[in-house]
Amino acid sequence: MTTKSEPLEPGSLLYDPATSRIGEYQDKSGPYAMLRPVGGGREWQADPASLRPVTPRERLSAEVRATNAHTRAAGASAPPDPQDVSRPPRPVPGCPVCTELAERREAARTTYDRSAETDANVLLRQHQRREHRA
Repeated sequence: MTTKSEPLEPGSLLYDPATSRIGEYQDKSGPYAMLRPVGGGREWQADPASLRPVTPRERLSAEVRATNAHTRAAGASAPPDPQDVSRPPRPVPGCPVCTELAERREAARTTYDRSAETDANVLLRQHQRREHRA
């Protein structure tokens, strides 16, 4: 329970037992505390005397729920486009040429040689287009 000596900080996560929900403290409105769902949504009023800080487990659960809801709303369930050159190509499992080029790319990354890393990506894409075309 919060007390008069503990001022509520904007952004802190609190558990509201009246609604069994976790909310982010926004501000005070008259005698009420204004809470907003983690990840956004419609605010609600809560009795400041009944609020308590969330446990680490409750915090994690609320953040995962908000992230999952955001991901579903964005429609991010589709696999990445293989023709998207902004992503590094993935080696085909079991292909020794793909494995060698991926190892070359990783060695270039380790030494911060961006030119060699890009070269390995280009060679891997070319190899995949030639040998692994579906």
